[in-house]
Amino acid sequence: YIATSQTAPIREGGHPFNDLVMTRTPAGRWGEPEDVGNAALFLASKASDFVNGHVLYVDGGILANFGYVKGENDI
Repeated sequence: YIATSQTAPIREGGHPFNDLVMTRTPAGRWGEPEDVGNAALFLASKASDFVNGHVLYVDGGILANFGYVKGENDI
């Protein structure tokens, strides 16, 4: 979930979905547009020459840690 002007009402208005994102995302924050841009820059760079056939999720870990709930799964 990326912080944009379109998601601002959810992030800033006490919306229950914001609570869900904040407790289920291990990064503990909404993504910034720059996070997506940095991933695109990496894929367009020489550093990714050997990367192919892969889906790069830019989601703060929410998919990799499905079932994570902040405060419940912390060690």
